[in-house]
Amino acid sequence: MQVGDYNTQYNNVLRAPLPAMETVPALPGLSQLPPETGLFVGRSGELEQLEKALSVSGRAAVVAVHGLGGVGKSTLAAQFAHLNAARFEFRWWVTADSPAAIDGGLAELAVALLPAVIDLPVEERIALGVRWLATHDKWLLVLDNLTAPTHAAPLLERVRSGTIIITSRQSTGWRDLTAVPLDVLAPGEALGLLERIVQVEWPEANLAEGERLCAELGWLPLAVEQAAAYIAQTRITPARYLDLLAQLPARMFTATAEGGDAQRTIGRVWRVTLDHLVSTPSAGQLLRVLAWYASDEIPRGLLDDIFTEPDLLDAVGRLAAYSMINLTADTIGVHRLVQAVTRTPDDADPHRHPEDIAAACVVATTALNDAVDELDHRTPSSWPGYRAIQPHARALFDRTAPDVDTEDMSVLLIKMGVYLDSQGDTASAIAYLTRAAQGSERRHDSDQSTTLGAFTNLANAYLAAGDLDRAIPLIESTLAKTLIEYGSDDRSTQVLRNNLANAYKSAGDLERAIPLLEAAVADRERLWGLDHPDTLVARNNLANAYRDARDFSRAIELHASVVADRTRVLGADHPATLNSRHNLAHGYLGIGDAEKAKALYIPIVSDRIRVLGPDHRDTLGSQHNLANTFRLEGDFMRAIRLHKSVLSRYIETLGADHPDALNARVSIANTYRSAGNLAQAIRWYESAAAEHVRVLGDDHLDALRSQVSLADAYKEKGNLERAIQLYESISKKIGSVLGLVHPETVYARSGLVAACASMGDLKRGVTLSEAIVADCARLLGATHVRTLTTQNNLATAYATIGDRKRAIALLKSVDADCSRVLGSGHPTTTDVRKNLEAVLKADPRTAPSPPALKSRHLA
Repeated sequence: MQVGDYNTQYNNVLRAPLPAMETVPALPGLSQLPPETGLFVGRSGELEQLEKALSVSGRAAVVAVHGLGGVGKSTLAAQFAHLNAARFEFRWWVTADSPAAIDGGLAELAVALLPAVIDLPVEERIALGVRWLATHDKWLLVLDNLTAPTHAAPLLERVRSGTIIITSRQSTGWRDLTAVPLDVLAPGEALGLLERIVQVEWPEANLAEGERLCAELGWLPLAVEQAAAYIAQTRITPARYLDLLAQLPARMFTATAEGGDAQRTIGRVWRVTLDHLVSTPSAGQLLRVLAWYASDEIPRGLLDDIFTEPDLLDAVGRLAAYSMINLTADTIGVHRLVQAVTRTPDDADPHRHPEDIAAACVVATTALNDAVDELDHRTPSSWPGYRAIQPHARALFDRTAPDVDTEDMSVLLIKMGVYLDSQGDTASAIAYLTRAAQGSERRHDSDQSTTLGAFTNLANAYLAAGDLDRAIPLIESTLAKTLIEYGSDDRSTQVLRNNLANAYKSAGDLERAIPLLEAAVADRERLWGLDHPDTLVARNNLANAYRDARDFSRAIELHASVVADRTRVLGADHPATLNSRHNLAHGYLGIGDAEKAKALYIPIVSDRIRVLGPDHRDTLGSQHNLANTFRLEGDFMRAIRLHKSVLSRYIETLGADHPDALNARVSIANTYRSAGNLAQAIRWYESAAAEHVRVLGDDHLDALRSQVSLADAYKEKGNLERAIQLYESISKKIGSVLGLVHPETVYARSGLVAACASMGDLKRGVTLSEAIVADCARLLGATHVRTLTTQNNLATAYATIGDRKRAIALLKSVDADCSRVLGSGHPTTTDVRKNLEAVLKADPRTAPSPPALKSRHLA
């Protein structure tokens, strides 16, 4: 345009029409990729996965490579692109960390293919880039560092040809796309990368500690590359680099070799970034708190009470904008090496003053405690909350020294230990609770309730693990201290007495458990009244002990009384009332009254589903027992269907490795065995036993019980050699855990006796029976019910080998003792008399075989 005194003149520039993008070819050699470095190592499996996924024809082949930041996703994508150069006419790399970045990359693609479009508005260039991709097929597009799968959705909806590789830290949300997860390098590959980089410049380098260095760096490729370049330049050993890393982690994370890309170091950019954020003080404070948690999926809700909402939003927004964190609507992610530097004190760094880092640790602990306070480990609806918190609590515990644990740290250890114990992770629970107990004892100003809670719950965890040798002395010592500190009538003392009684019950020591529970009931009635909930708890536990002692009449009578009282006091739908109804039904199941048990279990299951939900452990426990009731009445198909349904729910809600899920497998095997399908039963027993050992260890009680059941099935099937071998192994292990005369130990030892007899080795069976009787008499006394029961079994063994004289003498002696000690109506007394009658009736001159006698197993 020209402007004069009296006129204005316009000059119009005519452009040549642009060719349609469908007709624009890819120029030979045109590509935009990172350069080849020759340093690529490993990843053969992942390259094969990419090749397989991207070898399809027709529709667009799209694959997402996902993994931790710095793990080498971009390197893998670039290597694939270089290896397949001949396959594609056009290869293009787009930084895709935001929708805008994707659009910018597509606009650049259009300009590269058709430079004449450079002056067009960016929206038109983006559309032309997409149109070219949609109308051609022999191209490769890499969308690098995609923040969220949804950001690529508009492009994928429009492009139906060609090949696309996506790299992203996001591991979920890919839906129909092929996903290739990328982990850190294998140890050997990480070492190979270190050696290759170092030896390019320093061929004679001593890299003896290279493997340990790679392990310390977590085999993260970016960290290994940085360390290798530094070692090569400074001519130090990996061992020395490890020393420097321990002494000066922040400095080493930012150290780079001469000529290296400062932006590619682990830590150099972080202080610069935080310097830019000083106008938002909450950003640095927030990062220091996040440094104590796990690196991924930190719930944003944890931070709600730490800052005001505007400050929190400003902090997360600016940190995300500077790529210091990854942000979603619900979670925050921080690279673990960012965390490592952030929680490393450095007086020279204004963002990492020691007192600020220590204060952040306290805040991080408080936030987790507050979050757990809102949860109940017994309620399924709380489990997702626990699972979200658990990795961050674990990271906090791992990153702090036990000898400086605060009161809040011990409280958090107790809370997480109790949750993990309820989920079947007894090993972790014991570790956490042990640390809490030791910390509480070490602090002179520790709250006594914290110390008591730590030791009480630690003992409970030992009980869950079957470690009675630790559980019982710990409860006894804690109870003794509580008696001194609080007195016999304090609630803590009463709780510990109840726990001790339950521990004795678990050990099979009902002679101590029952009197202790009876005393607990009397004490609570005196202190709090008959209807107090804690009194009802003690009465319920006493009824359970009566059942374990096979005193079913007293157990059922007491359970029925507790059901009535809990219904009146707490209401019919209270979980404690439902629990008592379940226990009452269990009592009827114990005496074999399937009709009454089923009549009680069916409404219990319905009520627990309504009140607690279908996935609550108590609901599933009642369904499990209902299935056992179906088995007892011979409805095996119905029992198996319900058992398998319960197993499926256990796996879905608790995980396949939870003890409840493991034991449900044994119940399925039991049902097949009752149905006479021994082949199927053995398959389930073998699987259950193997899983028990894998998850719990071969000395855990549940693992030993599953193996006893397997040995029983082998014996019943006639596979006596395997049965004997297994019984021998189990008897020793279970004896070392529970003692030689525990009912379950005696059951396993008696199983070995029976297997030997079936094998024809009658003399060994008698010798083993005599040893059982001797142990019971020595450890329990001559008139203990277990001693009398094993004497009855020994008498049957004598009769089996034809030693009628000793059998009759022993049975007469046992009959007299049973009548005097147990009473004439006791089941053991009844069995002894029947056996004595059978032996007396048998004519030793004509009988071709020993009389059929009845042994009693203790289990």
